Amino acid sequence: MIPERRSRRIRIRDLAVGGDAPIAVQSMAATPTTDVAGTLRQVRLLEAAGADLIRVAVDSKRDVEALREIRAETDAILSVDLQENYRLAELVAPLVDKLRYNPGHLHHHERDKSIEDKVRYLVEVARAHDCAMRIGVNAGSVAPEYKERFGGDHIGAIVQCAADHCAMVDAEEFADYVVSIKDSDPKVVIDANLRFHEMRPDVPLHLGVTEAGMPPDGVIKTRIAFEQLLSRGVGDTLRVSLTVPFDDKGMEIAVGRELIEDIAAGRFRSVPPNFFDGLNIIACPSCSRVENTAFIELAEEVKRATEYAADHDLTIAVMGCRVNGPGETDDADLGLWCGPKQVHLKRGEELVGAFGYGEVIARLRDELDALIAAREAAPRS
Repeated sequence: MIPERRSRRIRIRDLAVGGDAPIAVQSMAATPTTDVAGTLRQVRLLEAAGADLIRVAVDSKRDVEALREIRAETDAILSVDLQENYRLAELVAPLVDKLRYNPGHLHHHERDKSIEDKVRYLVEVARAHDCAMRIGVNAGSVAPEYKERFGGDHIGAIVQCAADHCAMVDAEEFADYVVSIKDSDPKVVIDANLRFHEMRPDVPLHLGVTEAGMPPDGVIKTRIAFEQLLSRGVGDTLRVSLTVPFDDKGMEIAVGRELIEDIAAGRFRSVPPNFFDGLNIIACPSCSRVENTAFIELAEEVKRATEYAADHDLTIAVMGCRVNGPGETDDADLGLWCGPKQVHLKRGEELVGAFGYGEVIARLRDELDALIAAREAAPRS
C-alpha cells in the first residue's frame, strides 16, 4: 500500500533518504541543549529505540558549546534546528550532519540582507561541512511576505514558501535537502504536502503533524496524515510528535515504525484514496441461512487462488446462501453463491453454471482470466 516514490535520493552522512531508500524515522531531544547530560540521555534513548536521525535545537552560543560536548560523546546522526538564529549555522555545522532552518524566521535578523543572500549563506555552510539541509516550513510561523501575498489562503502561502526556498537552494546547485510542511491539523498537513508534491515530486519530504498531543489522540492525528500521504507515495522520512514524559520519547520511534508497517500491510484506520483499487473480494458473514459451512473455506480458497489478479480492478463476491446470494452477486464481476452441494458461478447477472465445491475454483479462474484478457484488449479512452 506504499507505492514507489518519485523523490530523488539524498544523503545525510551515511543515511539515504528519498527514492527507493527505506522511510527514515526520526525524533528530537526534548531537553534543553545546555543540559548536556539530559540531552545525551535523550539521544541514547532515541538511538536505542531505533531512531535513524536525532534533532537538537540551537539558539545561542551556549547551546553551541553544549552541542560540542554532546557530539564528543555520541556518533548518532544529528540534525540541528537553527530556530531563530540562522547565523549560528557556521558554528554548529562541523558538529552535525544536517541543518534545519525555518523560512519564517529568516527575516528576524540582519534585515538589510535579502532572503536569497541568507539562503545562499546556509547552503555554502552546509556544502563546506558536508551537511544535508531541511527547509522546514511551519504553519505557525509563516514569513510576513507570504501572509500578505496569500491573505486567507493559508495552505497556498506555506506551499509557495516551500517551493520558493527550493528554487533558491536549487540555484546554488545543492541537492542534498528535504522539505517539511507541518501543521497541527492533519487535514492541512495532507493538503499542503499533496500540493507541494505535485509541484516538486523530486524533492524528498519530511512528514509530521506538529503539536499532535498526547497518546492516543496524537497518534490518531498523525496516523490520519501519514496514511493519506504514504499511501500516495508521498513522504520519505517522518517524525511522530507526541506529548510524553522525557523517558518515554522512544515511543515516537516505535509508533512511527508501527505506522509505516501498518500502511505497508494495508492496515488502515482511515481510508486512503487507493484503498479500493485492485481486486476486491467480498464475502457475507456466516449466519443461520448458510446451507453448507464449506462456504467459509471456499471464501479463503478464492482469496488464495486469485492473488495473481491483485492489481486488477475487479470484484468477486462469495455469498453463503440462496436467499441473498443470487441478488447480491449481480453487481459483482464474478459471483459465487453457495448451495448445499453446488456453487452457482455468475458473471455479473449471467449464470455460468453450477459446480461442485471441489471444481468451482478452476472454473472461477477461467472466468477471471477471460475478464482480465478482455479488459486488456479493450481500447483505452
